[in-house]
Amino acid sequence: MSRLDELRRVADLIGIHTRHVDALGVQHEPSEETLAALIAAFGLPSDPKDAADRLAEEEMAAPFGLAPVQIIVQETPDPTLSLRLPPGTGAVDWHCRFEDGTKASGHSDGAALRLPAPLPLGYHRLALGRGEAAAEIELIVAPSSCHLPQALQPGRRSWGLTAQLYGLRSRRDWGIGDFTDLAWLARAAGRLGAATVGINPLHALFAAEPRHFSPYSPSSRVWLDFLYIDVTAVPGFAEDAAAQALAPQAAIAAARAAELVDFAAVAALKRPVLEALFRRFQTLDTQSPLRIAFREFQLAGGGALADFAVFETLHEHFTQEGLPFSWHEWPAAMRDPHSAAVAEFAQALADRVDFFQWLQWEADRQLGAAAEAGQQAGLALGFYRDLAVGVDPHGAEAWADQELIAPGAAIGAPPDPLSRAGQNWGLAPINPLVLRRRRFAPLVAALRANMRHAGVLRIDHVMGLQRLYCIPSGAPATAGAYVSYPFEHLLRLVALESRRNQCAIVGEDLGTVPEGFRDTMRTANALSYRVAVFERRGDASFMPPRDYPPLAAASAATHDLATLKGFWLGRDIEWRHQLGIYPDETAAATEASERRRDRHLLLEALATEGLLPRERFGEFLTDDVPAYTQELGEAIHVFLARSRARLMLVQLEDAAGEIEQANLPGTSDSHPNWRRRLSVRLEQLFAGNMTRLAALAAAARRQAMPHTNSE
Repeated sequence: MSRLDELRRVADLIGIHTRHVDALGVQHEPSEETLAALIAAFGLPSDPKDAADRLAEEEMAAPFGLAPVQIIVQETPDPTLSLRLPPGTGAVDWHCRFEDGTKASGHSDGAALRLPAPLPLGYHRLALGRGEAAAEIELIVAPSSCHLPQALQPGRRSWGLTAQLYGLRSRRDWGIGDFTDLAWLARAAGRLGAATVGINPLHALFAAEPRHFSPYSPSSRVWLDFLYIDVTAVPGFAEDAAAQALAPQAAIAAARAAELVDFAAVAALKRPVLEALFRRFQTLDTQSPLRIAFREFQLAGGGALADFAVFETLHEHFTQEGLPFSWHEWPAAMRDPHSAAVAEFAQALADRVDFFQWLQWEADRQLGAAAEAGQQAGLALGFYRDLAVGVDPHGAEAWADQELIAPGAAIGAPPDPLSRAGQNWGLAPINPLVLRRRRFAPLVAALRANMRHAGVLRIDHVMGLQRLYCIPSGAPATAGAYVSYPFEHLLRLVALESRRNQCAIVGEDLGTVPEGFRDTMRTANALSYRVAVFERRGDASFMPPRDYPPLAAASAATHDLATLKGFWLGRDIEWRHQLGIYPDETAAATEASERRRDRHLLLEALATEGLLPRERFGEFLTDDVPAYTQELGEAIHVFLARSRARLMLVQLEDAAGEIEQANLPGTSDSHPNWRRRLSVRLEQLFAGNMTRLAALAAAARRQAMPHTNSE
């Protein structure tokens, strides 16, 4: 057997695909170098025989042949675990302590361990014993489907607004949208009849280096970005003139007037004031309600919160010392979160560690207040939060749990029509072998954190529950391979946390979707994510509203696509041409030609629905020069509101008539991604009853009435 064949055998055992077809229809077989690099990234020996032996040893070492966690669907009529026992051995005794403290026990029937039905939902402990052999595993009982609130039930249709929180403007902001702006938006949207307000990921970024600001490349997916704290809403600010003086009004006004978010300037404004308010907080009586609430938050956060705060303190310290951005460049002892040196450092700077925990508490408190404001205003679904697919390998999560994060690899995507060279997102993949050993606890923690203060959770690149495209460090994006994850188990955990947190699930299933994936997600009551520009028939014409799937969230665009106005006017094409993203002039000309075609096809789709007479097409395509109007934007949204999708989403950028998109894929410093602010303030956008947004909301309400026909 050749070395390549041996590597393929080990790859199959791990779940690394040895063959895949990209979106262009090209078949790929990962090279020997790719397979060896990914096997090593998952913590196995470089020699394929040694790697196979290691995997076999681990499987044989599992007591009674059971993995450390077993997941059972609650609806299973006869829940049974299959045991691996030597021939002729007797029964195995089992004792189960359920999460609520109740117990059950019994004996196995040979190699079959039958449990009582129905089992309660939750995370339970199952102890097994036979003679001197004993083991304890986690038994997770999950539902077969996710939570589906009343507003998303069959026959119901709802609509909502989506926004980039950092991009919100108001007459009181400090250069970035904050949780008070979010509360204002939630109240206004609720009064207009919206069911939800969707926001970009709120994940913690890098406090010591605010110029790393992509919300989809976080330091931690569990904690929050402190820059969203409204400093003026922190307890004590109104009474503390000294703290107020730390942020000059001229600097605040300049940040507020800026066209783009200047994250470094915003941080420079907020940090001194927050530090002063923390010192004020420390002077409060230890038995004051605020101090007690903070202590309870620390206890609930436990080691995860402490590790995050220690990382923030270390990162701040070494950044000030002039060291490179990554913790991989720190002194060796500080790279180990469990070292004595790190413990000594944390003890010596205990106040600073407390400060970073306090920031998390205040951010959570303000987000909770915003969620409560939205619910009181009538947001039936509350906030629609967003969970990124991975974390930055240089951040807090990668430092605190280095075994979980696979070094030497990055998440990305194989070639597709928009990125023929493939994509490397620079995110650290989770080691699937370690995830199983950890009983999937890291995923559960991320789900819980992002379902907090939310009624809907969008899971970015939800196909990652089944497989991720992983690229070895230093290799081009075309040299990656897909890696399988235990899809059935992970989906059951998503369903369990969805039910427990009363939070619906939207799976962002754009791009290369595995066969049967959407069917499985639909069976689990997860909404598909349908974007109008991608919903086409075989002849490229736009899918009519009646053909949208009911269990879906439909939108005109996303943060990675042109706004409606930008799409119509070809602004994204202009940017790609200007920045030299196209591989050649032919590719640029092809996309421009397709966009001209798409404008005609979209007008035709609107005309078919009676939303725009064909005789008026010339108003929008005068001599093939596009013209975008508010009327056209409203017609497109009404088109979506007529669809069978139970949730229709309107980007605030589209409601405001913006031409620029939040993120232009394939660019970094050459384009102001994740910095764009709305051109109008929230107060102006929602003023009066005749605004663009009010008209759009009225149209959405008229269309989003309960279905009388079968879905």
